[in-house]
Amino acid sequence: MAHFAQLDENNVVLQVVVVSNRVINDLEFPESEPLGIDFCRTLFGENTNWKQTSYNSNFRVRYAMPGYVYDSAYDAFIKPKPLSFPSFVLDPATTEWVPPLPRPTDTVYEWLEASVAWVAIPAPFPSWVMKGDPLYWAAPVKFPTDGKAYRWDEDSLSWVEVEGASV
Repeated sequence: MAHFAQLDENNVVLQVVVVSNRVINDLEFPESEPLGIDFCRTLFGENTNWKQTSYNSNFRVRYAMPGYVYDSAYDAFIKPKPLSFPSFVLDPATTEWVPPLPRPTDTVYEWLEASVAWVAIPAPFPSWVMKGDPLYWAAPVKFPTDGKAYRWDEDSLSWVEVEGASV
């Protein structure tokens, strides 16, 4: 099956439809695109605008979804800019929205939009260590997974069950 995104006058994706491989003569992208566009126009109107998209993200960077924007300069479907992060900029290498400043790598940080800056997140307890990529704070002892509620006890460096509580 092939997938085609209908675009509005601003190249915003309105919907994605599935087109049978028979309609596109079992051709691969990009040869399949004109056939699929012609088919979609017969169904939805001659003046509609369509771009083929890849369910597996094999072309045009990512699979189109309603609200995404097709950008011809990148030949990519771009996710909407996060509303809660108006300072974010489009990274041309990944076509992802990213903070305008690179994340520091020496400790755990979070982006603070009000300051347009990375802010260090202190360890919740002195014994906790940084792990992962991106970094996060982790207890030196694995959290129990038995369904009970626990709290961290810094004195004993262990998880202590919270009596009468459950997860």
